[in-house]
Amino acid sequence: MTHDWRAQPGTRFATEKTPVTAERGMAITNHPLASAAAMEMMAMGGNAIDATVAALFTLTVVEPMMVGFFGGGVAVIRLADGREVVLDSLSTAPALARPDMYRPIADTWPDYMETVDRENRRGINAIAVPGTLKGWCEVLERFGTLPLPAVLEPAIRHAANGFRVTPYLATCIEETAIDLELDPGLAAMFLPGGKPLPAGSWLRMPEYATTLRGLAEHGPDWMYGGELGQRIAAWLEAQGSTMRLADLENYRTVEREPVRGNYRGVDLLGPAPPCSGGVHVVQMLNLMEGFDIRQSGFGTAETLHLILEALKIAAADRRAATADPAFVDVPVARLVSKEYGHQRRPEIDPARTHDYTSHVLSIESANTTHVTIADGAGNIVTSTQTLNSLFGARVMIPGTGIIPNNYMYLFDPHPGNALSLQPGKRITSGISAMIGFRDGAPLFAVGLPGAHRIPSAVFQFVMNVVDHGMSIQEAVEAPRVFTHGHDAEVERGFPPEIHAALAAKGHAVVPTDHVAGGMSAILFEGSRMTGAACWRADGVAMGYGGGLAREGTSFWPDPRRQKQN
Repeated sequence: MTHDWRAQPGTRFATEKTPVTAERGMAITNHPLASAAAMEMMAMGGNAIDATVAALFTLTVVEPMMVGFFGGGVAVIRLADGREVVLDSLSTAPALARPDMYRPIADTWPDYMETVDRENRRGINAIAVPGTLKGWCEVLERFGTLPLPAVLEPAIRHAANGFRVTPYLATCIEETAIDLELDPGLAAMFLPGGKPLPAGSWLRMPEYATTLRGLAEHGPDWMYGGELGQRIAAWLEAQGSTMRLADLENYRTVEREPVRGNYRGVDLLGPAPPCSGGVHVVQMLNLMEGFDIRQSGFGTAETLHLILEALKIAAADRRAATADPAFVDVPVARLVSKEYGHQRRPEIDPARTHDYTSHVLSIESANTTHVTIADGAGNIVTSTQTLNSLFGARVMIPGTGIIPNNYMYLFDPHPGNALSLQPGKRITSGISAMIGFRDGAPLFAVGLPGAHRIPSAVFQFVMNVVDHGMSIQEAVEAPRVFTHGHDAEVERGFPPEIHAALAAKGHAVVPTDHVAGGMSAILFEGSRMTGAACWRADGVAMGYGGGLAREGTSFWPDPRRQKQN
């Protein structure tokens, strides 16, 4: 990464946040209290896995609109001993769910995924079987060093004592108030007196604190079949849900073989289907290997045109790689092969945009959270977790403080298609948590929220690092573009003349404030780690340096004075 990208033609930009460098640990999350929880675990002698689980539980409190333990997610882990683990804890459809249980209102876009009364989007029948709690507790038990009560303590503390509402949380409450006011629990918490909580107000969650204390005492089985799960299942059934206690009892995480690729000498490790990110980031980078991206420069019309065309090809192929492999035959090996890149690259016209074979849209929500955490021993975790939409199904399970997911919205409500709803089927996701290696050693770990825009952002991040030689802070904050095959979203960080040049190549340019969410990344240089969070979210990087006194050090270095005292 010695190449100076500013020496080439292209877009210039300034970073807004400051990177952090340390040797003993690094945590980047989308809330300072969650990053602090991770650091607290490391200060207690815990590792990156302990820190990750503590941060995620804390995020369920301070980012309640984004993540909860009644949701789903994926973790990509590289352990200090070299083992690599991808743990899928994505949500599943209940066993009683039916392909025709919803009533679609349209057979064409843009309303293709919508149903009568928004049943698949809001309320009881939008809730899928949760995997996050089981996934977090499994990785803690398998690879962590601290007990569950210890990693839950920061979340319990903040839920019980309270925390200040950030402007971001306040905006999310205001945007969803029309739905939040329909649920008594959510209305009481986020709309006291009928008005959305303003930024800076103090928010306490006493019922949720009690639930977290119960988890600390009883463990995850308390929900997956135990007394808490029995209460939740009984309430859901009484409200008309298809979910039953057996769904919670039978839920299992899946350890998947990682998707692997290589871009200009950098080895890549990412999540496998039903996540699309690992497959399509590698696929798009394979396409780019046939072009001199460094020479064409960052943010030029030439480079951005190639990026947009690669994104369109990936969108055309996405249907084949974004379904649960237990239900659909997914051609992963072909999609990530160099040969397939060679085959499709000639379709790209450097002078003009082109329509590719299919247009696959996604309704996955952008309302997600991500953590990237590493320790000095060599453990690395990059993990994306979510409730799907803001505040999930927009209900609160009475007496628990739990806000469940609305993952059922990700299933095609029309029967007979690859993404159609089927009992026990896992939802699909654009999660693209990735780790890069050079010469066998970790080079970077990266991830972000942003739904089907996530792969596009990670794709551009890799080129920022490998082709343009950007610093880690520049790589996460650099302007981005996105397309799913139709409109070309171009951040306003690119100058107007670039927008105009892309339009001249045939792109339907839509200027936008930001593409995808707040990226968090770590750059590894020997024992040094540099963490970076971008301006698109409340991301905060915290590092752990220093350490205990040198072995044998005493207050009185002179033995004679030790005897006198």
